[in-house]
Amino acid sequence: MDITSIGVVGAGQMGNGIAHVMALAGYEVLLNDINQDALDAAVARIDKNLERQVSREKVSAEDKAAAMSRISTTLELPALGRTDLVIEAATEREEIKHQIFDTLKPHLGPDTILTSNTSSISITRLASRTDRPERFMGFHFMNPVPVMQLVELIRGIATDEPTYQTCLGIVNKLEKTAASAEDFPAFIVNRILIPMINEACYTLYEGVGNVASIDNAMKLGANHPMGPLELADFIGLDTCLAIMNVLHDGLADTKYRPCPLLTKYVEAGWLGRKVKRGFYDYRGDVPVPTR
Repeated sequence: MDITSIGVVGAGQMGNGIAHVMALAGYEVLLNDINQDALDAAVARIDKNLERQVSREKVSAEDKAAAMSRISTTLELPALGRTDLVIEAATEREEIKHQIFDTLKPHLGPDTILTSNTSSISITRLASRTDRPERFMGFHFMNPVPVMQLVELIRGIATDEPTYQTCLGIVNKLEKTAASAEDFPAFIVNRILIPMINEACYTLYEGVGNVASIDNAMKLGANHPMGPLELADFIGLDTCLAIMNVLHDGLADTKYRPCPLLTKYVEAGWLGRKVKRGFYDYRGDVPVPTR
């Protein structure tokens, strides 16, 4: 299918990054959110990030202007029904995703492809509630979207080959690399990454090391660019916990039991960078470990 227009549901960190790369690649983008302030902030963020790319000579000023002209916004979710492909990038709660697809259903064109940017939820289960499970798949971008080169493509049990090939073609046009994953809890990246973060939480919980020593050990001992607890703060501790719960519930293996300390931080509202407090306190000039 020839894709020219893309609807993005959710103007948060992932949604605005997806809109950014799609518009830069030449697609018309319709960005939706329930909050006008979120839409305005997303457009401002895209403009700022594109300007940074211009300053680094990765994007021309003309390409930036053209990309910004391709982005429009709407508070009306049904308006996305006229696009060729929809990417749902809302919060990682299954009931909200079902509501979004239920709302879109009466307004979709017959050939519109539906995708979800979910990082862990079953694609088959999401697709089963729609009227087009064969034209539904997982389209999982990494954060930050303009920088990260990988996109996970996840087929549900009913996803057909033309849908997969269409999404693969989009990834290629974005000049990113696709990794094809089967529809099992958390797919590939988060199946490996989030349990590592959870184990770092247990290492902290059991007093094996403090926040700084755990992060420094992995940065200097395993050559990771960011320590696991720093990375957890970047991802969002609520998101990490949600993915661990998906793994624990979906695979029924005790090795995926969420660390009680991770749960406690989420209960406290210490969710990481987005609220300026997590395993580090970000309210000052320099992040300070909280344990």
